[in-house]
Amino acid sequence: MTHPNRVALVTGANKGIGLEIARQLGEVGVTVLIGARDPGRGQTAAAALSAQGLTAAFVPLDVTDADSIAAAARQIAAGHGRLDILVNNAGIVDPADGPPGLADIAAVRRILETNFIGALAVSQAMLPLLRQSAAGRIVNLASSLGSLAVNGDPSSPYYAARLIGYNASKAALNMLTVQLSQELADTNIVVNSVSPGFVKTDLTGLGFMTPEEGARLPVQYALMGEDVVSGRFVEPGGATAW
Repeated sequence: MTHPNRVALVTGANKGIGLEIARQLGEVGVTVLIGARDPGRGQTAAAALSAQGLTAAFVPLDVTDADSIAAAARQIAAGHGRLDILVNNAGIVDPADGPPGLADIAAVRRILETNFIGALAVSQAMLPLLRQSAAGRIVNLASSLGSLAVNGDPSSPYYAARLIGYNASKAALNMLTVQLSQELADTNIVVNSVSPGFVKTDLTGLGFMTPEEGARLPVQYALMGEDVVSGRFVEPGGATAW
């Protein structure tokens, strides 16, 4: 199925999963806006998708900068008048992150600022545009590491992955999904947390899935039609416990 005339903003979309999500959305006719803080990389990514015959454009966007976020919202409003899909993909890790007793506080603050507060700030700024859509979709790029159930299960393969900054940021992002989906229950906007799986990217250097494979589930939720659900936390294997 194609989705012509729909407009999507993908944050952190100049590489990795974000770029692949943008590509797959573009392949079904969605106009994709490449949100990136680095102009060179953002323009290069948009040009690469355009060269493949997709409709793509670069939108300068630093999710930790309020002025940048406001400018992006104005640019989208002027160019399109609405936003149909928001994918909160921008995220960071930090080598100074670690267990609660050892993690560098400045690193934890940086991670939360980008992974959680950045997603919240972008969502707030884009809500007026999403309200202009007949079927708004917000996809928050989650992680199994953000599950309290997984973190507390000694039998989980992720039990020993004690990165207080990163894990807490993804748990907070899940709270955003829960509360925003409730707040928007009487609208046409739905919100879900989607964990792409263990994808090998520049962010981690680890994983067993390609970005192409990891993008499939977020794209599926970005394009949900009659099977629409909201307030869910899912990964490729199914629903994930909060």
